[in-house]
Amino acid sequence: MEKLEIRTSTREELIDITSRVQTLVSENNWEDGMLLLFCPHTTGAVTVNEGADPDVARDITVNMRHIVPYNGDYKHMEGNSDAHIKASMFGPDQMLIVENGRVQLGTWQAIYFCEFDGARNRKLWVKFIPS
Repeated sequence: MEKLEIRTSTREELIDITSRVQTLVSENNWEDGMLLLFCPHTTGAVTVNEGADPDVARDITVNMRHIVPYNGDYKHMEGNSDAHIKASMFGPDQMLIVENGRVQLGTWQAIYFCEFDGARNRKLWVKFIPS
């Protein structure tokens, strides 16, 4: 298993990690198989969405604040219940196809690390399963 270290800079953000994931695939000579990305943090997540227009990541972040507000009816004493809920909505993992040494994504797709309780140092676990 490999690990990507990710430094987030704000409380909530989507960080495009597509090139970092592809670099990891290339450096390890992973040719054909499945790539599992797993976030071991309860207030972080990983997702695939549009990467061509940065406004999409901004729109997701801003509107998640409306869907799950910071100041809600929460009992969790750490004050980050909204982050736990958002991370659960996105999920901790993504399974991606690797073919001929390339992560297979749609034309407009990118891989994002989702931060909901930053700024923090985060890890993303990466496991390649050859076919």
